[in-house]
Amino acid sequence: MAQKQAVTITDKAAAHIRKLMANGGHMGLRIGIKKGGCAGMEYTMETVDVADPMDERVDQDGACVLIAPMAQMFLFGTEIDYETSLLESGFKFRNPNVTDACGCGESIKFKDIETLKAEREGAEGLQ
Repeated sequence: MAQKQAVTITDKAAAHIRKLMANGGHMGLRIGIKKGGCAGMEYTMETVDVADPMDERVDQDGACVLIAPMAQMFLFGTEIDYETSLLESGFKFRNPNVTDACGCGESIKFKDIETLKAEREGAEGLQ
């Protein structure tokens, strides 16, 4: 039985990730989290040439996203999009595990770790 991918990638996000990969000859985009910001946590993104053996890899439409080990539980179920407006463009995360975000949208707060574990185990048991 196939396991559900940790994240999904919209067509616009996949196109932008493919562009980043092609421009530098990179293998993919690594997404992680770190402490910071007024809500407590921030997303991190970097292009990478080599995957960490502990990264979770998601390939979709020619785009490769690697999820850092510490971020995997927090990103499960997230949709990654890429939006462009008159004032800004960038990746947008629609993450069901976020309980709060700061006003500027740069930092987030997640559900507690026990809740995330229980939800993920429940989702995997349904498959």
